[in-house]
Amino acid sequence: MQIKLKISILTDQGFQAIGPGPLRLLEKIGEHKSINKAAKSMDLSYVKALKMLSFLEKDMGRVMVIRTKGGNNRGGTRLTPFTEMYIQKFRKLDKKINHYAEREFNRFEIRLREKENSE
Repeated sequence: MQIKLKISILTDQGFQAIGPGPLRLLEKIGEHKSINKAAKSMDLSYVKALKMLSFLEKDMGRVMVIRTKGGNNRGGTRLTPFTEMYIQKFRKLDKKINHYAEREFNRFEIRLREKENSE
């Protein structure tokens, strides 16, 4: 057995500001340099991706992506330097939390087996 946690950061009102879905969307935007291509790669509609970005930017209180108009060859979307740093720090935090959870879960299983064997 394993344990896997999905980390979300909530607003003060208890709504998800950022979690696995929005974070993955940001990573895909960084990869594809396009909201539309990022959405397609995740099987999301463009409108859904735009809504996710809108909520994310509102909840975070800052611009997370920079959009450039101009069509196929001149337009695109890129992550802000803050967003790139945020993704990197979030992934490190996620890894640390999951590593801790795995260790604790292993200890939990050992204690259960010891208890079971002593009965």
